[in-house]
Amino acid sequence: MSFVHLHTHTEYSMLDGASRVSDLFEAAAAAEMPACAITDHGVMYGALDFYKTGTKTGVKPIVGMEGYLFAGDRREKPAQRENSERTFHLTLLAADNEGYRNLVKVSTRAWLDGFHYNPRTDWELLAEYSKGLICLSGCLSAEIPKLIVAGDRAGARRVAARYREVFGDRFYLELQDHGLREQQGLNDELVAIGKELGIQWVATNDSHYTHKEDAGAHEVLLCINTGSELADPNRFKFDSQEFYLKTPEEMRAAFARWPGACETTLEVADRCNVELKFGEHLLPRFETPPGKTLDGYLAELVFEGLRRRYGEVSPEVRERAEYELKVIGDMEFPGYFLVVADFVNWAKRQGIRVGPGRGSAAGSIVSYALGVTELDPLRYDLMFERFLNPERVAMPDIDIDFDERRRGDVIRYVSEKYGADHVAQIITYGTIKGKQAIKDAARVLGFPYAEGDRLTKMYPALIMGRDSGLQNALETSFELREAYAAGGAAKQIIDTALKIENLKRSAGIHAAGVVIGRDPLVEHLPLKRGEHGEIVTQFDMNGVEELGLLKMDFLGLRNLTVIELTREYIRRNKNIDVDVDSLQLDDPKVYEMLQRGDSDGVFQLESDGMRRLLVQLKPDRFEQIMALIALYRPGPMEQIPSYIERKNDPSKVVYLHPALEEITRETYGVLVYQEQIVLLLQKLAGYTPGEADQVRKAIGKKKRDIMAAEEPRFMEGCAKLGLGEDEAQRLWALIQPFADYSFNRAHSAAYAYIAYQTGWLKAHYPVEYMAALLTS
Repeated sequence: MSFVHLHTHTEYSMLDGASRVSDLFEAAAAAEMPACAITDHGVMYGALDFYKTGTKTGVKPIVGMEGYLFAGDRREKPAQRENSERTFHLTLLAADNEGYRNLVKVSTRAWLDGFHYNPRTDWELLAEYSKGLICLSGCLSAEIPKLIVAGDRAGARRVAARYREVFGDRFYLELQDHGLREQQGLNDELVAIGKELGIQWVATNDSHYTHKEDAGAHEVLLCINTGSELADPNRFKFDSQEFYLKTPEEMRAAFARWPGACETTLEVADRCNVELKFGEHLLPRFETPPGKTLDGYLAELVFEGLRRRYGEVSPEVRERAEYELKVIGDMEFPGYFLVVADFVNWAKRQGIRVGPGRGSAAGSIVSYALGVTELDPLRYDLMFERFLNPERVAMPDIDIDFDERRRGDVIRYVSEKYGADHVAQIITYGTIKGKQAIKDAARVLGFPYAEGDRLTKMYPALIMGRDSGLQNALETSFELREAYAAGGAAKQIIDTALKIENLKRSAGIHAAGVVIGRDPLVEHLPLKRGEHGEIVTQFDMNGVEELGLLKMDFLGLRNLTVIELTREYIRRNKNIDVDVDSLQLDDPKVYEMLQRGDSDGVFQLESDGMRRLLVQLKPDRFEQIMALIALYRPGPMEQIPSYIERKNDPSKVVYLHPALEEITRETYGVLVYQEQIVLLLQKLAGYTPGEADQVRKAIGKKKRDIMAAEEPRFMEGCAKLGLGEDEAQRLWALIQPFADYSFNRAHSAAYAYIAYQTGWLKAHYPVEYMAALLTS
């Protein structure tokens, strides 16, 4: 007596679907439905999210799509009206892994060579990729229903026969009943055609929201999409409130006139058994010289680089490099490092300025030897395990900064080297944030602009540009909470905003993300075309990484452009070629300038707040710039007064425990970096570096189950060191909030290096530097 929804739109049908994926599966599980399908408009954006959530919930996820079929060659570009008249909906579901791969290809080619107002497929694509796909005839906007409603039953029968010819017994006639007048007679005709041609029929409900009471939120979404108000009688809207995830009982009652329609949904669900794989290593194939393995060639390049960096390779350097190479080899990542080193060094040979290494990658001596990073990890005590943890197999993540004028050149090089069909930019999804939800709700509900503006002015300030959410805003803003409690317009607006908050709003392109595949990308994920013709993944960066594809961040950094422009102006004005990559980091002129707060245009140090702190701190060492960059953020900022006081008056330095002196001596007893937690766990509780970093990450992400399991081990380790239970408890409590907001030391070092370079240029060549700032 159950039922399976086979035509379901999620929030990935942007500004048309109001169902959050988690809510859909929660409702399906509560109604004891064994499966549920995703069929968003022309895209597969939500496929991975849907698959993982359904698998976790115990409700079988069926991956599908509501496509757009063009009655002609998909490459045609007719006028809008003609295109609309010749474009029809159809429902496609993946029955097996081959069907999933074919669905990916249909979606991709509909975007890449069929896009015209919509990503359109055609009969040619359906025939080519039909294997493993189940096709349902579609809603009122599909070809067969349109022909029947128009009175052309013979045409409808002819098209149904064509579908059957392409899909065989994997084609079903789709019955729907949303209380619309034309659907009653339509369903009778569809069943009659099915009997004539031997085609089964199946009931669907074209769900656009999860619960019946969500119809209002869906109407608001449609108004946001079309720029209209709810009070507008001519706005685009659905003609009933029946487009929700109905229960099996509701569906069986609605389709009692058409026997077998509900039972067939279970048959279709049984035929759909896609199993997606995650965590594979789908790294691009790097061609080594003849006779050389990836491991051997990487080691060869690394030791060449070490001799170039250090001259004589000391035992300490050799030991660190051999350790890292072993970890990289054991984790099967030599190809990753060779790929990154190749495009970074290509960029350098082309005169493209590359950053010193962003993030934890600066903790790797292998990266330093290869020229991928420019900071000596031994000199700055940077930790490899923070970058690549041998006890947690995960893809390395090296983010590379380029002169923003030349970023596109590097992407083109990678595309040419590995093949245009192996490289794409990565999609990003915009969501309706709390503050914007208030503005949207006020407009759609028809309130004057001033009303929405009044409420948004009560909204708490964004933290580092991030909206912490409407519920949090109500809890932290007294004014907003009072306005809401008073009822009236404010309550109506906020209640509406809460219903649409965090739903997907738009699809864009990640500012830096690029994926490079071992195979043509369409073998692993669906692609689309961006507004300016870019090839873009339909899965976001998390999905790309989970599939095991190489995701790189190619970042354009204006400050690198400024550095290169300054060097160019110096050559032009003074005939001097300045090498900013070999600077000694102890130039008094630079620190005297920073101590005056004269940091206008200096990377990371130019804000008014930073200037005041520079005057108070009076930095005289590179490590102090590192610490200030790490501390100048919400959370760690509370430690800045203590750090400044202790730096300027060594008598104020206090260590939380003698065992922490070695770990926090450089930062005057103040915890500043994530790596300090890792060292603390090693020193006090006997963790390995890899184990300690896993615990640090778990604490930072508030994984309470892991924290609860690790606390006894921490306490036991502290006891062996001679710490009392109260003292150990205080230390454990201390690192909890710190892990949440602490900064990566390697990242601080890399940013501080660019800060020093820009500061040095400003101190020694102020005219050329300021000219570069103005023209960059």
